[in-house]
Amino acid sequence: MWTHFEPVHAVTYFHPRARAAYEAVGLRGYWRGYFAGRTAPLGPVAAPMVVAAFYSFAPAMVARALPSVWRLATPEEALRARLTGAVQALAEFTYELPEAHLVEAADLLEEAAGRVETAGRVLGAANAALPRGDYPLARLWQAATTLREHRGDGHVGALVTTGLDPVEVVAWRCRVDQSREFHQMARGWTDAEWAAAEERLVEKGWLTADRTPTEHGAEAFRAVEEATDRAAIGPWRALGAERTARLRELLEPITSRCRTIIPPQSPIGLPAQRTAAHQDAPAPAR
Repeated sequence: MWTHFEPVHAVTYFHPRARAAYEAVGLRGYWRGYFAGRTAPLGPVAAPMVVAAFYSFAPAMVARALPSVWRLATPEEALRARLTGAVQALAEFTYELPEAHLVEAADLLEEAAGRVETAGRVLGAANAALPRGDYPLARLWQAATTLREHRGDGHVGALVTTGLDPVEVVAWRCRVDQSREFHQMARGWTDAEWAAAEERLVEKGWLTADRTPTEHGAEAFRAVEEATDRAAIGPWRALGAERTARLRELLEPITSRCRTIIPPQSPIGLPAQRTAAHQDAPAPAR
């Protein structure tokens, strides 16, 4: 289900209409809109809370955006801008779908989002507490966002148990299946911080001396992924297998279109899109 609702949320990062909506309230530059929009449900917070909640960003990068963005736009203005941009983006992708399709998808996704367990999940809780949208696409996007942040909070909780710090996690993934050139820049870590993180990963047994991932590291990260899934399963158990399958069917054409604007290299980490013929095949081991 994550692979179906995450792209719906992600239009807020990659669609030109989302960027334009942030710029319209004074949040010019990609990272101002990103930090203001994603942080806005928490209120006008400063950098330390966001460093903790977002997890993978270098503190210095967060501090360049917060709290200064609140002098450009209030959290309320940022919230309106992010919803406006997301709805406009989704409207572009869904204009051929019947209204009844969008209403049913929004109803089911919103019901799932209403069943998230918010204890210990700061971003999930903040998004779950926002007012219900007035229109199907607004409800659809906000529900996807609540579920996305709820899952992300659980993932951060699982990562904390590994004993790795944020830069170590990012550096390790870039030795496995991600690009250091992209992710180091996107998360704001310096060369010195990155090199020191890799040294610690060697000491902790996650990398060999020649910087090859170890089986210990791979097994530990598989455990993180499994714990993340377990922590996120509550809404789908509550919705039930039949209605979850129906929701997946309804989201399929929306998700497919939303994925077209997500760059091949992005921190989101979505797996390659599988064709309908492979939907019932076992997923490859990660």
